[in-house]
Amino acid sequence: MTPFVPRDPQAKITTAAECAAIMRERERAISGMRWVSTNGCFDILHAGHAACLHEARLLGDGLVVALNSDDSVRRLKGASRPVQPYRERALVLASLECVDLVVSFDEDTPIAILSLLRPQIHVKGGDYAPELLPEYACVRSWGGEVRTLAFTAGCSTGDLISRIRALPDKG
Repeated sequence: MTPFVPRDPQAKITTAAECAAIMRERERAISGMRWVSTNGCFDILHAGHAACLHEARLLGDGLVVALNSDDSVRRLKGASRPVQPYRERALVLASLECVDLVVSFDEDTPIAILSLLRPQIHVKGGDYAPELLPEYACVRSWGGEVRTLAFTAGCSTGDLISRIRALPDKG
């Protein structure tokens, strides 16, 4: 399917209301349109993220990334995170061809944003069991599907931060 949202990364970064409106408009315009969503902090984008996002996009006709706000990341990961502020994380994600829309959420779980967006498929990396995700029952309530994708071992933001900290300081 050809791109249907702006390819300008800045234009892919939306509010929750804008994102839902775009999704409904595309569903009306394209019979059988299937939206895929995923969520996360995406603090330092790495190969595991890239593989998961690419695979997620292949499951449907559009990919929405629900991105934790800075406050949400701090609550989940600690006071030293995020390494990159929301706007920078959002811009990096929106620059990927496989990502169609990026939307912020401030809660600790994506339940509220998913309830508004109502994607047909919601995916997470393979380090989660679908039934144990807090959003599982929410997505299933409208007939949506929850899937986990292949996990890329050795790829995590925490691992990257540790490796960077271990580098010798060259001044």
